[in-house]
Amino acid sequence: MAEKGLLVVISGPSGAGKSTVISELMKLRSDIRFSVSATTRAPRPFEEDGLHYYFRTHEEFARMIKEGEFLEYAEYVGNYYGTPAGPVNEHMAEGWNVLLDIEVQGAAQVMAKRPDAVSIFMAPPSFEELERRLRGRATDAEEKILGRLETARLECSQAKNYAYIVVNDDAEIAARKLDAIITAERCRSGRKLESIAEGDFLL
Repeated sequence: MAEKGLLVVISGPSGAGKSTVISELMKLRSDIRFSVSATTRAPRPFEEDGLHYYFRTHEEFARMIKEGEFLEYAEYVGNYYGTPAGPVNEHMAEGWNVLLDIEVQGAAQVMAKRPDAVSIFMAPPSFEELERRLRGRATDAEEKILGRLETARLECSQAKNYAYIVVNDDAEIAARKLDAIITAERCRSGRKLESIAEGDFLL
């Protein structure tokens, strides 16, 4: 039997560099799977069901909510998005560390339902650097940038609710910190004792 994997929840404001750090983390570890979300929006031409999203009707999504099948869900611009618990549990049982890159409201739902989740908040080095990164994209209007900065302040105020905080001032260093957290969490006595009880290894 494979040693059970971790449920890893990562949150952080837009501009914190989560995607870049996670890409670096994937170079360091081969035992990570991304959670696939379910959504009621229509698939785009290149998207495949089960790969990019689980595409569900509003009726199907409502049934899944009623039956408690989501770790978290939310409505956005008329459509629902959520993290189905089933595939996450299956991957973890196979030994994969399952990564959820979600915003703070969704993360709060997951942490409330799954106290075993490893929660990590990724923060920018400073708000000045965050603003520089957002403006450096040169894709958003001033009003949208100011809105993102205000949202970032609200999100960062929730960092205290996470088990770990990783400051991303260098993507490679931040990735190594994530790698170290995952390794340390997999070595926790409580998790190892579960494996011992199941006979995965002998003392």
